[in-house]
Amino acid sequence: MYALYFILVIVVCCIMMSNTVANEMREHIPFFEDICKGIKAGDTCEKLVGYSAVYRVCFGMACFFFIFCLLTLKINNSKSCRAYIHNGFWFFKLLLLGAMCSGAFFIPDQETFLNAWRYVGAVGGFLFIGIQLLLLVEFAHKWNKNWTAGTASNKLWYASLSLVTLIMYSIATGGLILMAVFYTQKDGCVENKILLGINGGLCLLISAVAISPCVQNRQPHSGLLQSGLISCYVTYLTFSALSSKPVEVVLDQHGKNVTICVPDFGQDLYRDKNLVAGLGTTLLCACILYSCLTSTTRSSSDALQGRYAAPELEVARCCFCFGSGGEDTEEQQNVKEGPRVIYDEKRSTVYSYAYFHFVFFLASLYVMMTVTNWFNYESANIETFFSGSWSIFWVKMASCWICVLLYLGTLVAPLCRPSPHFSV
Repeated sequence: MYALYFILVIVVCCIMMSNTVANEMREHIPFFEDICKGIKAGDTCEKLVGYSAVYRVCFGMACFFFIFCLLTLKINNSKSCRAYIHNGFWFFKLLLLGAMCSGAFFIPDQETFLNAWRYVGAVGGFLFIGIQLLLLVEFAHKWNKNWTAGTASNKLWYASLSLVTLIMYSIATGGLILMAVFYTQKDGCVENKILLGINGGLCLLISAVAISPCVQNRQPHSGLLQSGLISCYVTYLTFSALSSKPVEVVLDQHGKNVTICVPDFGQDLYRDKNLVAGLGTTLLCACILYSCLTSTTRSSSDALQGRYAAPELEVARCCFCFGSGGEDTEEQQNVKEGPRVIYDEKRSTVYSYAYFHFVFFLASLYVMMTVTNWFNYESANIETFFSGSWSIFWVKMASCWICVLLYLGTLVAPLCRPSPHFSV
């Protein structure tokens, strides 16, 4: 239900940022101008469209989740009255969410509010990105540790590790080569060449550090599987950033405008802006929602706090991310004696309610900044959202480099401060 509320607000934000929808409403809704004047939204409802309207709606949604974050702090079971509020009263929550989003339009001194809220949104958006990057690094370490544990009883796990590592490095190397072919030219495209060189060098660096003797002495589970996964993600972010970069137009020898540093076959993909915007927005919503829901599981919460399962409890499995063998063994034995209970929250909650709402609070800020094109907000609209923006380009490149730094930190930190907290 919280996810449905979240999707509903995202759809409203996308509509507010769409010039196409605004024009269609103006043409097909009878007495459109009279309605706009009646609700005091301007002659053409200009107060209900654009980046400022998205800021206000996301402010209401962010406050909604932040209030519930405070309300659900330290809930230990689902039988308390606060837990009932979290798990029920959906109609009243929908009314509350609508009231908070609507009430944001009546905040006095709108200019000061928008300027201050923009920086709050930027900080929250980067925190949301940081949580996803931390969980990616944690996932890489967990994957390698789980499959390495299987090699003690079955040597075929070595083959699985080698095969997956080879595939990931092949994808990363192939991706960088293809980007060098399609996003660079013999003359020009210096920025693309430099960024591809830097990110390719970072992939080599993390691979070398992961298998260096000093790191291996302190962290025997460190290997090329983790660095291969991070290299794939770096390659993906590099491609995503180059795809988000504004096109460069130059004059050729015949005096015609020609775009450079982009694939020739990719220029036709943006002809139908409405189709691209619709598909891109749908994918964006799905990715954000998936990130929110996977970030709020108990295992993710434990990982962010540095709590990992003991190595001796690891049971190797292909789908290790669906649960650890050490926790399931006792439950499976108890299930045989009685009816199976999937979620029993009488003694403790399956996930942290407060952390759940906090992640959605950060996601609200991330949506606000992403839909309004981060710091290019004044000229932003949903139809041109996927045609290129320097703000989005640098956000993705910064995410790429932060991911590399976080992974290097997990490798180097135990050398400076040997502690179980940093062991992987």
